[in-house]
Amino acid sequence: MNIKATLDRIPGGMMVVPLLLGATINTFFPNALRIGGFTEALFVNSASTLIALFLLIAGTQITFKTAGSSVGKGLTLLTFKWAIGAGLGFIAILFADSNGLFLGLAPLAIIAAMTNSNGGLYIALAGQYGKEDDKAAYPFLALSDGPFLTMVALSIFGAMGFANGMFSPMSFVAVLLPLIVGVIIGNLDRNLAEWLHKGSDKLVPFFAFALGMGINFSSIIQGGLGGILLGVLTVLLTGGVGYLLFKAIGWNPIVGASEGSTAGNAVGTPAAIVAANASFGPIAEIATVQIAASVVTTAILLPIFIGFLSKRLEKSGGVAKYNERPTT
Repeated sequence: MNIKATLDRIPGGMMVVPLLLGATINTFFPNALRIGGFTEALFVNSASTLIALFLLIAGTQITFKTAGSSVGKGLTLLTFKWAIGAGLGFIAILFADSNGLFLGLAPLAIIAAMTNSNGGLYIALAGQYGKEDDKAAYPFLALSDGPFLTMVALSIFGAMGFANGMFSPMSFVAVLLPLIVGVIIGNLDRNLAEWLHKGSDKLVPFFAFALGMGINFSSIIQGGLGGILLGVLTVLLTGGVGYLLFKAIGWNPIVGASEGSTAGNAVGTPAAIVAANASFGPIAEIATVQIAASVVTTAILLPIFIGFLSKRLEKSGGVAKYNERPTT
């Protein structure tokens, strides 16, 4: 049995297959691997640790000369995704029906799901299709975690006042620090950097499986068609625009498309918004289940979408022509 060859034939296989396997186990046998010890530590709770290590190793490949490209890509990813989510949310607020819904979707769910992104999914896809400065852009995406960007959007729309203290700058520092440690190591000792870099891709299927252990397919049923629609729109709009924007700039377009997802932490955004402004209470529940459905839908659909885009890109030279360009 040649498992690796099979996974290599599936677009994003090293990431998507373990992720779906983890989600299947978590949905039908949620306690099967939650038995404590090394088993639970590796297969259930390891995602954050392994991603942090993956970032540190990525950082070792970033020299001070090339760090600017990572900053540029990170801020570009963060900005365009926020603009799409906030823009569509604004349209939904303007044209919402008497129930406060637009096409069956809660405007709050649209903003929270589309301005947020699954960092683990991004770094798995960027690790497979991109290069080191693409992976190193990840810490900037941490700014989209939680309710911060949703609150910024709602504040701009005048729907609520901005609440200080909902976002801690320390959260950003906590995500950035492993990368900085890697950059320091890489710039001090290239031999150590190359030693760390060898085999780093082996981390991807392990943290993808652990991410899957946080997904429950029942969320799709609870969120209904509205939640599935939200997930599909998140992939097509934010992933599609990211693809076109990066391609226009001359960066790897697959990396731009890899932002088209919703992270699990977005599920808590409606509750945080309600805590700051109780007027959102009536739509918080439906927004929560729709976001949860979007989390699952995007986790499944985005790797398939990326595989489709990658196949199309192969007709014009594939991602290699972007990854072979010198980092500036």
